[in-house]
Amino acid sequence: MASTRIVLWRHGQTDWNIENRFQGHTDIPLNSVGRFQVEHAAKVLIGMNPIKIVSSDLSRTRETAYALAQLSGLPIITDIGLRETDGGNWEGKTGAENRAKDENKFIGWLHGDDFPAGDIGERRSEVAARARKVLDREMIDANGTVVFVTHGGAARCILGSILELPFEKWSSLGGLSNASWSVLEKNSVGRWFLSEHNAGSIPEPVFGNESLS
Repeated sequence: MASTRIVLWRHGQTDWNIENRFQGHTDIPLNSVGRFQVEHAAKVLIGMNPIKIVSSDLSRTRETAYALAQLSGLPIITDIGLRETDGGNWEGKTGAENRAKDENKFIGWLHGDDFPAGDIGERRSEVAARARKVLDREMIDANGTVVFVTHGGAARCILGSILELPFEKWSSLGGLSNASWSVLEKNSVGRWFLSEHNAGSIPEPVFGNESLS
């Protein structure tokens, strides 16, 4: 019987990533490094025998998903619910620019405060709620690995929600590198657990886990 897995795969590198600009809903494509990253990552992810690919509708995630779709022959399901956080007035600006203009709010938001990003953007709790609707729908009766191609901030919100972490602890989850992923699997009582985070490899068995040796 196939393992039921959720894979949260972050898109490859963009020029705005390198410039440390808040991308949010702005539709920035992959750069040449990003395209190389996702082609390499797809060759690893195909080893998990995905049964479905679900992607944010932005071009950087669709390009990422396409690399895996080419290898697997699976169609890409696109859903706006997997988009990155709407950054409001912070979008397009570098971290330094946002600190200079809105230091307290920007730093507070980075450390997990749940207020709208850039004053008019989204709350982290709102991002989690919309993204969870996508995951919950697409995982109904899933019997295998489902790859969700999304964004770094959105992935952190999804993980915090699925793992039922207190909201103030969501920011303690490390970020995902470009084209890296996290893997969630179900334990013996049907609860999700994080088996890999910020990974670039197929999950290996954790021998001796129950014996705590």
